[in-house]
Amino acid sequence: MTTIFRSNRAPALFHQALIAIALIASGAAGAQTAYPQKPVKLVVGFAAGGPTDVVARAFADHASRVLGQPFVVDNKPGANTILAAQAVASAPADGYTLLFGATNHTMIPGLYSGRVKFDAVKSFKPLCTVATSPTVLVVGPALPVKSLGDYMASARKEPGRLSAGTAGVGSSGHFATEVFARANALKLNHVPYKGAAPVVTDLVGGQLDSSFATLGSVLSQIKSGKLTALAVASPKRSSLLPDVATFAEAGGGNYSADAWYGLLAPAGLDDAIAQQLERVATDFAKSPAAADKLRGLGLDADTTCGSAFASQVSREVVTYTQIARDLDLKAD
Repeated sequence: MTTIFRSNRAPALFHQALIAIALIASGAAGAQTAYPQKPVKLVVGFAAGGPTDVVARAFADHASRVLGQPFVVDNKPGANTILAAQAVASAPADGYTLLFGATNHTMIPGLYSGRVKFDAVKSFKPLCTVATSPTVLVVGPALPVKSLGDYMASARKEPGRLSAGTAGVGSSGHFATEVFARANALKLNHVPYKGAAPVVTDLVGGQLDSSFATLGSVLSQIKSGKLTALAVASPKRSSLLPDVATFAEAGGGNYSADAWYGLLAPAGLDDAIAQQLERVATDFAKSPAAADKLRGLGLDADTTCGSAFASQVSREVVTYTQIARDLDLKAD
């Protein structure tokens, strides 16, 4: 007699197999919708070769390697970065068009009130900063002073004579110049240029007295002795210029004018994609290769992400809009 043993394990095993198949299928579906699935456009509101563009390209290279899809820098210079910001604000919030911007993004509302088609705060989702650059007061051979105290004394002796060049009306340097002058009851002769490069050229050539410049734009001239750095507008001394005092140390008051470089997306970006990009930005800023690249530009790797970055953007818009109103600053 043959005894047949029936087992109740067969239905259980069959059920487990179905679960496994379902998990594999859902994993495959998830992989198909993972971000990114195609190249990502990184819009920059400056011409190629400037600090923002160079940092953007370094970040793009890092993000491409980490996420496995090309991050392509798209330069859209013009109108004080309004063209670039508008392109991103009007793009789909799917993570495939991003803005790599800088501090001047938060100055746009005060300078172009009612003339832009986006809101510098509400139209964007700030993701992360990746670098900061302090503002540094430099003088050329036309003004042979060696300290901030001497600079301020010279400005007070002949109000309005001492020239201070910036990259243009409404630039970060312009705001930095006006804020410092107001805080210290000084009257400086603001000379706007079309970009940072001609400011440096005229400083070195003796046609201009001084400039409140981002450190990256003048670092090589400081190190070569062609320009003299009087003070750094940062809460602490820069590791790139350890012998140069802060404005507070040099008697210029509690004055700070750090510039940031960072990543923003169109408003409404999915939180999961936003968090993924924030992780990539943080990893970039922490990487030794990025730190070396940024130091060569006179920048410090620095990350402020998510809600903290969003709050910073909102605060800056309020501050710069008030300054522009007080000084009646309007950009063409």
